[in-house]
Amino acid sequence: MNLKPLGDRLIVEVLDEEDVTFSGIVLPDTAKEKPQRGRVLAVGPGSRDDNGKFVPMDLDEGDEIVFSKYGGTEIKVGVDEYLILRESDVLAKVVGTRELAGAKSK
Repeated sequence: MNLKPLGDRLIVEVLDEEDVTFSGIVLPDTAKEKPQRGRVLAVGPGSRDDNGKFVPMDLDEGDEIVFSKYGGTEIKVGVDEYLILRESDVLAKVVGTRELAGAKSK
């Protein structure tokens, strides 16, 4: 990937939710909710403070995150699709080894 985010932005690979419910019902694309989880691929240098110095970001490459449902800008690079988010659009960072239900790479 030849993208470098600027400021307090990050590039995220969206993790798709499962297409089948726990009871075995297959969900069509029209019934699915917009994904809210992803993996950070690249991190910008951070925002600047009042003195012009960079404030480092709380996220690193490889972090799994939960972001606001309609936040960010969707972009397509070749055949791959990514999301560019501001750090303020990130709601949480997934920590620990427990896998969340329904997450898989796109």
